Amino acid sequence: MPPSKDPKDKADTTNPLASPRHVPRCAALIGPYSSGKTSLFESLLTATGRVHRKGSVRDGTTIGDATAEARERQMSTEMTVAQTRYLDEEWHFIDCPGSVDFAQDSREAAMICDVAIVVVEPDPTRAMIAAPILKFLDRNRIPHLIFINKTDHSGIRLRDSLDALQSISERPLVLREIPIRDGKGPDDTITGFVDVVSERAYQYLEGQPSKLITLPANAKEREAEVRDELLEALADFDDNLLEQILEDQTPARETIYDNLERDLAKDLIVPVFFGSAEHDHGIIRLLKALRHEAPNADVCAHRLGVEPQGEVTAVQIFKTVHLPHAGRFCYGRVLSGQVKNGDTLGRDKIAGMCQVFGDKHEKLDIGTFGSIVGLPRIDHLRTGSLCTADGEMDSLWPDPLPPLYETGLEVTKPGDDVKLTEALRHLCEQDRSLSFVHSDDTGQLVLRGHGDIHLQVALAQLRTRYHLEIETRPVETAYQETVRKPAQARGRYKKQTGGHGQFGDAQIELKPLGRGEGFSFNERIVGGAIPRQYIPAVEKGVRDAMRSGPLGFPVVDIAVELVDGSYHAVDSSDQAFQMAGRIAIADALKEGQSVLLEPIERYAISIPSEFTSKAQRLVSTRRGQILGFSAKDGWQGWDEIDVQMPASETGDMVMELRSLTQGTGFFTRSFSHMQELTGKQADMVVNARQKPHRK
Repeated sequence: MPPSKDPKDKADTTNPLASPRHVPRCAALIGPYSSGKTSLFESLLTATGRVHRKGSVRDGTTIGDATAEARERQMSTEMTVAQTRYLDEEWHFIDCPGSVDFAQDSREAAMICDVAIVVVEPDPTRAMIAAPILKFLDRNRIPHLIFINKTDHSGIRLRDSLDALQSISERPLVLREIPIRDGKGPDDTITGFVDVVSERAYQYLEGQPSKLITLPANAKEREAEVRDELLEALADFDDNLLEQILEDQTPARETIYDNLERDLAKDLIVPVFFGSAEHDHGIIRLLKALRHEAPNADVCAHRLGVEPQGEVTAVQIFKTVHLPHAGRFCYGRVLSGQVKNGDTLGRDKIAGMCQVFGDKHEKLDIGTFGSIVGLPRIDHLRTGSLCTADGEMDSLWPDPLPPLYETGLEVTKPGDDVKLTEALRHLCEQDRSLSFVHSDDTGQLVLRGHGDIHLQVALAQLRTRYHLEIETRPVETAYQETVRKPAQARGRYKKQTGGHGQFGDAQIELKPLGRGEGFSFNERIVGGAIPRQYIPAVEKGVRDAMRSGPLGFPVVDIAVELVDGSYHAVDSSDQAFQMAGRIAIADALKEGQSVLLEPIERYAISIPSEFTSKAQRLVSTRRGQILGFSAKDGWQGWDEIDVQMPASETGDMVMELRSLTQGTGFFTRSFSHMQELTGKQADMVVNARQKPHRK
């Protein structure tokens, strides 16, 4: 589909190479789930001639959903990179997943793009879903614009959409175009647009570029109003422009374009466009805005701490995957110099470098400044690495998102444990918001991620890519037990088997310690009742027995003192005194009134203020204690609730929290303390522990 002509594209039709935009640029398509990013991705590639027929998300034929997991779920599950050209300029577009479960990929892509295109739906009630995305972009000073998609439906009031989006944006939104409708009412179908800078009107044509038309009379007043709003927003950052406005002078179009380009590069404003990716409405308008106003690659390089004009080659790795025939495959953006086959990045030699287009890799000899390159068979670099020929530089890459959801894993085939660990390591390299841990408290292998769908996709990859049969288990809560009162007991172990026997005798005193103080062992043996060499054996026996107390859980927060005992000159041994220690502590724990302890975690729950009361009720239903709440620092219209909650109550909390907050709520958590658990709940936990484990 050839692009329509625009006055600012005059140089394109006469001599494209005269344009100063020679450096490849990168744009990331980011936005909430179902906003239409993949459809927009297809439209951009079609409009630039990179593909000749648009794919369908429903049919699984899009460039952006090439993986089996994406096609099965009809949603993007990882970022997709595609290179194309528009008017002789090279562009790299990145289609990012919209689900909050896969937000990590969106963040990685945003960090290396020159401009982020935030794709949203026009429904103002869904604007809040984009708040975390906009916060991340502003916090990292990433230039971005908004594309309001799906405006082909009737009843779309862009002013309502804009007001809702402005309420969640820290930066002023500037509407770059206004709609032309097929009637006079604000709810009539949008049939075209007016560019408020060039003051030219265009009519949408199905399957063709927009047609230049005369500015409709009923749009002139609205166009003038929006143009004034745009100029006032730009004047906040340009005293000369402000002076012209105050003197009722009409700024030159080039002055306006220059201000738009400069302010966008500095992340001072957020231009807003609209259209319909499904019908290719507004796509060329968006491409022209990117061409003329999106920053060059040097802005991204400076943001990431690289001097782009230097001779040193610097490549930022922003994605790592493991491919069957290429090993560890890294996506990198060249932020300085150029990279070619045979070069060295850190400890890795570059060979087989490629240009990426979806799941296809096209041979590439040189990666120039600004371009995205695929680097196969990379052994040492990881996502976030900023590397040169001499090694890695200090990186400004942000930390991964914290885990919000987890599940226990078990292999069904004996001997697959090592294979599973290696496969999980690969998955966690591909997605930094995935992690796994072998719990010291429960012995369970736990996979952690950002949500249920996130972990389901990871499990599907374990089955299909690594051929592992996995069963999931609820994550076991790390209960412990302690005693309420002091006790004493004597452990006597005697065994005669012919020849040398076994004899050990130890008397101990037990007392409870304060919560979190752990375990201490002391002795006050006098008169050689127990030889010194056997005292460590008694302690070892005590520690071994504490792994499972009378209730079936590890024993903590006790002090044990060895006070007396006896030995046999021939039959005593380390093993005998270990057994004596085990017998003594077991009897003492029974006398000390064992009590169950459950782990309590500290949560900082972040939600839009309108959902605070719902979140508080959610906490209360899970035996949580609200310690307080306040306005979230740096997040206008958001609250942060400080909460303590039993770990056993929080397994699926993230799903319910998201359900209550339109998918926006999130939290951070950390271990707080152990707390006594009594009554029916304690009985249920103990009974479940003492039943035989069933698969």
